[in-house]
Amino acid sequence: MEIPQDSTGRTTLMGRVIWVILLVAALFSLYLVVHPFTPLSRLDISILDQVQLRRATHVLLLLVAGYLITSRLPAARRTVGSWVFAALTLPFLYTFWVPNVPGVDIPLAGKLMGTLAWALAVLPVLLPQIRRYTDILAALLAIAPWAYQVRYYEELVNRAVIPAGWDMAMSFTIIILVLGLVSRLLGPIMPSLVLIFLAYNMYGQYVPGTFRGAKNGIDLILGKTYNETEAGIYGLITGVSAKYLVYFTILSGLIGALGLGRVVANIALAMVGRTPQTPGRVTGIASVFMGMFSGSGAADTQFVATLTKPLYEKANYDKMIAAGLVATAGTIALITPPVLGSIAFVMVEILQISYLWVIIMAIGPMLLYLASILTFNEFYARKAKLPPVGADIELGYRYALRYSTIFIPIVLIVVMLFLGTEVSTAVYLASLAFILICYLDPTLRPAPLAEAMRSPAYKVGLPLGIGLALGGAFLPVLAGWDLGKIPVLPVTLAVLGLLLGTFVYPTLASGKVRGTIEPIALGLAEGFRQLIPIGSAIVAANLIFGMMVITGLPSKFSIFLGQVSGESLLLATLVTAVFSLILGMGVPPTATYVLTASLTAPAIIKIAAANFQGYGLEPQQAVLAATLATHMFLFYYAVLADVTPPVALSGYAAASVFKTNPILTGVYAARVALAKYIIGFFFLLSFTGTGLLILPIVQNVPGIEGWFIILERFFFTGTAIVFLAAATVGYTRRPLQRWESWVMGLLAIALFYPYPNLWMPFIPFVLGLLFFLRGESTKTPQPQAAD
Repeated sequence: MEIPQDSTGRTTLMGRVIWVILLVAALFSLYLVVHPFTPLSRLDISILDQVQLRRATHVLLLLVAGYLITSRLPAARRTVGSWVFAALTLPFLYTFWVPNVPGVDIPLAGKLMGTLAWALAVLPVLLPQIRRYTDILAALLAIAPWAYQVRYYEELVNRAVIPAGWDMAMSFTIIILVLGLVSRLLGPIMPSLVLIFLAYNMYGQYVPGTFRGAKNGIDLILGKTYNETEAGIYGLITGVSAKYLVYFTILSGLIGALGLGRVVANIALAMVGRTPQTPGRVTGIASVFMGMFSGSGAADTQFVATLTKPLYEKANYDKMIAAGLVATAGTIALITPPVLGSIAFVMVEILQISYLWVIIMAIGPMLLYLASILTFNEFYARKAKLPPVGADIELGYRYALRYSTIFIPIVLIVVMLFLGTEVSTAVYLASLAFILICYLDPTLRPAPLAEAMRSPAYKVGLPLGIGLALGGAFLPVLAGWDLGKIPVLPVTLAVLGLLLGTFVYPTLASGKVRGTIEPIALGLAEGFRQLIPIGSAIVAANLIFGMMVITGLPSKFSIFLGQVSGESLLLATLVTAVFSLILGMGVPPTATYVLTASLTAPAIIKIAAANFQGYGLEPQQAVLAATLATHMFLFYYAVLADVTPPVALSGYAAASVFKTNPILTGVYAARVALAKYIIGFFFLLSFTGTGLLILPIVQNVPGIEGWFIILERFFFTGTAIVFLAAATVGYTRRPLQRWESWVMGLLAIALFYPYPNLWMPFIPFVLGLLFFLRGESTKTPQPQAAD
């Protein structure tokens, strides 16, 4: 769910309070980047220096801001899922009051506090009209577990397995508050899934067969959830939100507030010109450009849909085809480097690999995904005989070149990651670069600033800014502070000095300072606002991860998957892909990845590694290649869940702009660029198939041989995408008969497969080309939509 921007409007007292909290939350995250190099780092401030407490503070800010925002949203409609979620909380509440093991002592006051949390989190789901007041109380109650964690942090770590009574009360409170917020923002399915895992932990001994579990006491579950360092609620996956995602959402918020989105869109328009295919081409290219900055599928879909809707209408595109194209393209943000989506950072933490590795492996799937969109659009526009359309204003390559500077911060991120810089540091510095670029460019800076810089005060402001920038840059050096590998603090102080002197001083003198500073503040607040649905879902995913660690469920599921697939890699991947897509119908992509990676990855890696050894790889090399390919496979199919009906967030975003049925839009989005559902299989089914991921081949096959495998895979997979798009639309250089479309589709599937002998794909390749030999008869009437 994307929280409406007007939910944080500052027209009321509560709106101003929420806005201040969002701004403080963003500034807190940004300060953590420079904190190790400031004098405050020597004071041993726990919430700044302890990883666990930084994450706890991050979760607190998510909960407080999230509940205050939801208190202002329209009351949600009560559904069957709402009743299911509420019912699933009852066993958890009952076991909290009546522990399922003897000797557990929770004080009455603690039980009452936990029950209050349950009432505030769950009852408004059934009685939406009371949410306006209960959510404000829930936001205030969220402070208690955080304050308790800060006060007793060291003691909590030492008694994770045998928690005290108040430890369990605080644990129950924070768990139920997180689930309540997730249910409000993302619906009841994901929190219900968490509760099922909790119930399995407590009463798994009653499950028959392979999945029979052990009986775990409520004390163990609550203790490890709240007190544990990496497997608890403030664990590894929650750390992804606090360590990575918040910086990218802040970056995205700044880009929106500074008005750079329109420039990105115009660059895309300038690149494609005026053709019948322009709407689809702009959709694909603009989605990639926006994906470089944001990594949010639904948000990018909303933006691109608003931008391109007039073009689609002018070109007479079928409305459902247009909405499906936009929904499909918007999802590409989740696999577009360098930002990618939250899944990439979870993968980095789980596998303990470089983020740069994930970027390299995502390039191929992203390009192929884009190719599937553009080829479908190409054939559709040709078949439907659409008129050429373009921008209302003259845009050319000069425009694209003129504003290409906005991509410098993206290049900066990639270069710094290549040099081994922390992701948070790279994105932090890129955010500063975006602000500087926007304020230095006369056509991009805010209007009040542009007017103030024409005043006499600017003659004083420019040298003042240069002086403050130099002073800020040299202050840490002269003071003897730790500069680190990257001089983050000197750069920060220099940028702040330049902003204060050159830009803020002239506007202050002319009384327009608010218009200069406000875009930055709005961008910071908007960035943290964007994080709240994603961040709360990640915290809930951490709960699932922690529950699986306790039960050992992944090993049981791996045995089950091995039995079902008969140790066949094709069947194992097919079962996993279907499981991922079904799971993704109800939970966000990040949670889908966490679940599928925990449950299915071990079995698939084992089978794939044995398969890869047949290509002459050493066991250790085969395991690494299989691990990378498996997790990219799971990453890719978790992303597809965002565009697969019935719960397709990108589909809903496109439908809201094109005024189409959301479910039907999701169906069309699934059908458009059908190749996207097939690509993922074939970079896992054989070692040569990993050529689409580049990295596994480069690591294991040296020299020209490795690059030949990579190029061969991209060539034939790209051709397969063209064939499948033609088959889906029913057009090559002429309309295809139905049997011809089916034959082309089968030839495309044959081309996707990574054969051991590199000459074998030429057979379906040549056969498919035969359908392109004959052109279209001028007497044939042309339909207006794809078959």
